[in-house]
Amino acid sequence: MEVILEDLIEKLEAEFDEIKPGSLKANTSFKDLEEWSSMQALVVIALVDEHYEVALSGEDLMQCETVQDIYNKIIEK
Repeated sequence: MEVILEDLIEKLEAEFDEIKPGSLKANTSFKDLEEWSSMQALVVIALVDEHYEVALSGEDLMQCETVQDIYNKIIEK
């Protein structure tokens, strides 16, 4: 399955209630977002699994700082 960065960004924006569409960028440090929490981390892991059939671990996500990093992890797996 081809993973497109812009598609991932749109899906992530939809999962964050306080994020306006179009405001997330590849270099956004998602952990600095006001609503980032351990619950959001689980949501991101579930989103990646559901839409891209890639199992990210909590450790994988902890190694990521930006949206680009999440994308790169998906591509690696």
